[in-house]
This record gives sequence, C-alpha cells and structure tokens, in this order.
Amino acid sequence: MEQTRGILTEDENLHLAKDPYKTAINTEEFIVKALKGPILAPFGGQVELSCQLSPPQSAQHMEIRWFRNRYTQPIYLYKEGKDLYGETTSRYVERTELLKDAIGEGKVTLRIFNVSVDDDGQYHCFFRNGDFSEEDITEVKVTATSSDIQIFMHPPNTKGLIMDCHSGGWFPQPQMEWRDSRGEVLLPTSKSHSQDRDKLFNMKMTLLLSDSHPGTVTCYLRNPLTGQEERISFVLSDQLFSHKKIWKIIMVTLVMVLIASIAFPSVALCRKQPERVPASDRLFALDAIWVEDVIVALWVLMVFITMLISLIYFTMKDRMQSERTEQISKVSSETVNRETTVKQGANPFDRANIHMFQFLRGDDNSDGEK
Repeated sequence: MEQTRGILTEDENLHLAKDPYKTAINTEEFIVKALKGPILAPFGGQVELSCQLSPPQSAQHMEIRWFRNRYTQPIYLYKEGKDLYGETTSRYVERTELLKDAIGEGKVTLRIFNVSVDDDGQYHCFFRNGDFSEEDITEVKVTATSSDIQIFMHPPNTKGLIMDCHSGGWFPQPQMEWRDSRGEVLLPTSKSHSQDRDKLFNMKMTLLLSDSHPGTVTCYLRNPLTGQEERISFVLSDQLFSHKKIWKIIMVTLVMVLIASIAFPSVALCRKQPERVPASDRLFALDAIWVEDVIVALWVLMVFITMLISLIYFTMKDRMQSERTEQISKVSSETVNRETTVKQGANPFDRANIHMFQFLRGDDNSDGEK
C-alpha cells in the first residue's frame, strides 16, 4: 500500500469518495541513491545494481528505467506495474531482470547475467512519478583474470637465452613484468598485447638472458582492479650457458697460441738476420726481402687458420644447440614451478592452472624425454 503524508483537503476526500478504487498519489519530491562504485563485475558472471528512493516510498506506480548512454535506449524498463521488454535494447533482453522484492520501499535491483566487456561503464537509474523525475549513476568495472600463463623458451644462441611469456583472457590490461630471484624488475626485450573477439587482452613479453644472469626468473601479471596476481617461475641452470663459456675459452686459447706461434718466429728471423748474412755482404738486401716475405706468409697463414677455426666453431655450435634443446626440455620439466597469490581483500574468479611449454623450432623432443 502507498503511504500518504499530510492531511487531505475536502476536494481530495470527495474525489476519493466518488471513486474508492483510486489511491491518493503523493507527488512529493524524492531523490535517487544508487550504489557508489565502481562495482566490480566478473567476466562471464553476474552483477547486481541497486538504487533506492529517499525518503523511502512505494515505487510500484512509478516508471523505473535503467539505461546506459541514451535515455531512449533503456536496458530495462518498468512502467505502470509491468516489465516492458519490447522497448528494451535487444542485447539486454535475455540478460537482465529487475528484482522488485523491496519496491514497496522504493528499492529495486537490476541483475545482469553473462557479463561481457561491453557491460563496462556507467548505468543510470531513473525514476519518474508524474511530472517529477530523478536519477543517479553507478559505475561498473568488468574484470577478468587468467591463470593460464605459458613460457616458451628458445634454444640458446650467441646472444643468450630468449624466453617468451604469454597469457590471455585479461581485463582490463594487466601489469606485466619479469622479475629475478631477488624480486627486482628485469627490463624486457619487447612487450605487446592484442584483444580477442571478446575484447579480452592477450599479453606477450620477451626477455633476453645472458650467461651472466643465472637463477630464478618469474613472469608476473597483476589485475589493476582486483589486485589479483598470477605468476610462473623458471629456475635457470648454469648448464644452459656452459657450452658458450667452454667454446669461448677454446677460441681465445687457440687464437693466442696461433699469434704466439707466428710472432716468435718472426721476431727470431729479424734478430738473427745479421748472424746469417753480414750487413756488408751483397746478399744482405736479398736476405732482408726474404725475411719480410716469410713474415708476411706466416701472418697470412694465421688469418687463414683463424677463419678455419671460426668455421669449425660455428658448425659445432649449431650441432650442440640441437643437443642442448633436448637437455633444456628435461631441465625445464624439473625446475619450473608456479605460484598464485591473491592480494588481501581481492576476490579471485579463476583457479590456478599453469602449463609450461618449450619452443623447439618445430623439433619433436619426445624421444629425448624417453
């Protein structure tokens, strides 16, 4: 029943006496109070938006309209005691309902099902009573957090070890970074993102590790709205970089031995030339030319041998990379670990389910694991 405040006049009493089925409608002004946001709405779930008349009064006879940007395009319309679905925006018809349990006190709740990214934004709660109307605005923030994080590892090359971190199904765009075992941020080589057909963010971040950075590396993502964090850690073994150190030592040693084997004979030839041929001898000039030619030939030989060693080095390095790929796969399966932490007060919407993958340039490493 509607509550009438104040004393009715004689004309109003006479009007009600003539028509006992009519109720005196109070046209006193009111204000609308909506929930102050932002209200977090999980992607694919549901969200409830409530608003209340103040002072409390029945809203059964009023027009109640929920809309986004345009008044003429309601997402829900209640008028003359009926739900008018025919005037509702098509994409909200089967995804909304109006809870009217407390409508006698002026409180209604709009429930939205199967929340999508397009539902993010402002919502107007509008009440009309006769010629008087009032509204309030509440804001909805859609959130999506994914526990599906993948690390793709490229075989080591001359630059170092390249690791890619992939994760999809986030909204809004998450904070993403690499961290070392001490929690310090590592600068990524590149970072990119894209959006799928549901407008969820797919994140990719690349890190280049040199042989001077062993230890644990963590790919870390955080939803800026909920504070929920997802991470995957990878323990780097010194074995991943040992082949580079060995080959560097071998190369430096060979070059130094080669230089020494050329330099010492060249110096000896120059010093012993006066002993072989006196300066007064007519053959001294000829002998000097011969010494110069020998020295030039030795240095040309050194360059040739250096190029040959380089060729052998790069050939052997390619072979070792294929062998290291199989070893990396075994080490990865034993050392990868995953942690999921949720900031205090946050509501996680997904369970952790992390998978580790190896990028092996198209090679099948199943035989190596056996």
